[in-house]
Amino acid sequence: MSRTSKSPRKVAITALAIGERSLPTYAHRFAPRKFTQPQLFACLALKTFFKTDYRGIAAYLKDLPGLRQAIGLNQVPHFTTLQKAARRLLRSAVARRLLDTTVTTVMKRRRHVDLAAVDSTGFESRHVSPYFVRRRAQASTHCQTRVFTPWPKLSILCDCRHHLILAAHPTRGPTPDVNQLLPLLDRRSRHVILRRLVADAGYDSEANHRSLRDDHGIVSLIRPATRRLTTTPAAGHYRRLMQRLFRHVKRTRYGQRWQIETVFSMIKRNLGHALAARTYWNQGREMMLLVLTHNLMILWLITKVFYRA
Repeated sequence: MSRTSKSPRKVAITALAIGERSLPTYAHRFAPRKFTQPQLFACLALKTFFKTDYRGIAAYLKDLPGLRQAIGLNQVPHFTTLQKAARRLLRSAVARRLLDTTVTTVMKRRRHVDLAAVDSTGFESRHVSPYFVRRRAQASTHCQTRVFTPWPKLSILCDCRHHLILAAHPTRGPTPDVNQLLPLLDRRSRHVILRRLVADAGYDSEANHRSLRDDHGIVSLIRPATRRLTTTPAAGHYRRLMQRLFRHVKRTRYGQRWQIETVFSMIKRNLGHALAARTYWNQGREMMLLVLTHNLMILWLITKVFYRA
């Protein structure tokens, strides 16, 4: 398992360096020159790192002068300043640019990723006691109608070697995974070249195989979604190939698909499994901030280029 940095100072310095490479110094030429956009992005990364809200990170920065000094803050930003910065800096295009910078920083000399994995996970839309949920389930009757409530869903593409997230696609579940593979591939950095991609049966379709192999030049290793009571071969060429060769592939490459489950575990253990946002767009921004903070925590330990005297 890849290690993650537990130092808020190192995470803040890394976030500041990534922000300086990706963002303009100020949002507008008439903007007040109190804080730069890289500094505000570092504050947002610290908010996720400490698992707190905007008021909480403002209190942390007020009580920790060494942390302010690490990112060059002369004064503590108001919590509303951070809230408005989150809307501006975590938009889809800007967040993708920040994510691409974290990836290209690691992939300077090694552009090829030998093995990548794709999967999705869900987050809690509110903070609920697991003990209360367990007791409620025990007290429920057997004849109960199941109701599916929408929940935040995050699909990611990760490097199985470093556990670095290469692309992310926040949505809202429950939705099928099969139609979310190609949009996720389009969001990845053009600097990275994938050789093999592993996925579970939820992504199995002839269109996905054909697009990966013919259009992108990626060897697809997707578990065939065959039913137990049928032995009829699949209609598509690549799906039939997977049905015939999956037993041998499973022993060699497909077994590394669990690395993406490790990434989900790292995010939820280190940064939390519940979101504070309530609306759809704010939940998407918060999930992208989780992804960015996860990469920042890994980035310091992979490369030491962010140290500042």
